[in-house]
Amino acid sequence: MNGGEKLEQAEGSLEARVSASLADGEAGRITRHKSVEILLDHLRPYPSMAIEDVAEVNPRASKALIPEDLPVSFVPMTAVGAADGSILVKETRPAGEVKKGFTAFLEGDVLFAKITPCMENGKMAVVPALENGYGFGSTEFHVLRPKSGMDAKYLYYYVSSQAFRSEAERYMTGAVGQRRVPTTYIKECKIPVAPPDQQKRIVAEIEKQFSCLDEAVANLKRVKANLKRYKAAVLKAAVEGRLVETEAELARREGRSYETGEQLLQRILETRRSQWRGKGKYKEPAAPDTTDLPELPDGWVWALLGSFGDVIGGLTKNPKRATLQKKLPYLRVANVYANELRLDEIEEIGVADCELEKLLVHKGDLLIVEGNGSPDQIGRLAIWDGSIAPCVHQNHLIKVRLHRECAPEWVMIWLMSPDGRNHVRDVASSTSGLYTLSVGKVSDLPIPLPPVNEQRRIIAEVDRRLSIIRETEAQVEANLQRAERMRQAFLSSVFSGRLVTRIRGQCA
Repeated sequence: MNGGEKLEQAEGSLEARVSASLADGEAGRITRHKSVEILLDHLRPYPSMAIEDVAEVNPRASKALIPEDLPVSFVPMTAVGAADGSILVKETRPAGEVKKGFTAFLEGDVLFAKITPCMENGKMAVVPALENGYGFGSTEFHVLRPKSGMDAKYLYYYVSSQAFRSEAERYMTGAVGQRRVPTTYIKECKIPVAPPDQQKRIVAEIEKQFSCLDEAVANLKRVKANLKRYKAAVLKAAVEGRLVETEAELARREGRSYETGEQLLQRILETRRSQWRGKGKYKEPAAPDTTDLPELPDGWVWALLGSFGDVIGGLTKNPKRATLQKKLPYLRVANVYANELRLDEIEEIGVADCELEKLLVHKGDLLIVEGNGSPDQIGRLAIWDGSIAPCVHQNHLIKVRLHRECAPEWVMIWLMSPDGRNHVRDVASSTSGLYTLSVGKVSDLPIPLPPVNEQRRIIAEVDRRLSIIRETEAQVEANLQRAERMRQAFLSSVFSGRLVTRIRGQCA
């Protein structure tokens, strides 16, 4: 069984698992989990009270009583999950390091993220057991400490509901990007207060309902992880010559000759040499150092990207550009993602006529992100579709214009593959922690070059398989969103005094 057949077999088993998981997550299945009977015909309207009447808001902590060297729990904002109530309490620090400049809380408190976008994303949780009974964390948390008669989970479910967060968003104050929910707003907000035994009953019903939704969501998230792994496997097989029959294999079977990748490269170099119109004498591109590069399939060759493509930097933004008469749309980092262009927001910039030859982007150009603080985002790239013309690009996007005999889709497949990504990260890494590419670094990236016809077959097969992945991802995302809508609708029904329902059977 060859590599392509093994992948087909893996694809079939994956699709079976995907279908099974989606069956648990799709609308009909989730609705089945909501087979219900009326718990109470109508819920007697609860009296509403201000939150400050049922919970201390940002209570003062007796920090002086905590020994400086006592290990305590530390909870940064990243340790609190978005809209799922999860909280990781793994980090500990000496109390002396965190008593000043951080928010103090105790077990059973409710943490409420007050800053945008954490509040809108639902970063709220009930604090679990803490190291030595003390916890400290981000100053961007409000702390709600339930008073007698108020269940912490009941309070959490109320303030974490989408309805509460949407209303709180309207009252946020501060500058854009630093907007916060004021303490006074939290204190004065009303909460329907059920009797303590009823609060526990309601929490139990919520958690029964949510356990089924959580199971469906977990299935869907496993599907997403499987799809990500499968995509990486497809790209890896593509760049290793295992996805389709190679041109060398086809030629042997059909008893014919073919143009190898080496011959293709030489033909490209001869064309570039003869058509050289640049400054000075034409400089022959260097051959890549293949010492640490993997062996390629028959008929392939390693080449530096700059040997069969022009690698070009973009324009630099500066105040002088505002005075230039010609204004053109320009592409920024925010417009380029992994094999995706996002063109909803396009700005214009002043450009001089003498710059146009260098700066204009043409259909089929590769656009590569130059710098990023994340190793996963550096070097992300897309192919320009020509949808905006004329159009230029900023210097934080590096443009690659390939020779007409080399498909940009093939180079993108390599640079998005696990091996290609490793090469990008290696050349982009720096001691400062910021990952940065340059025209020179991109020009020197090693690229495997198959014969032209083989490139086309690989591109078609990759596109076929990735289209299946995209369709399935869209289904998964739609069902995740539906599960969240159902979660919020259930909370709304509970706290608005409408019907309370419970699950009839056990979760599948």
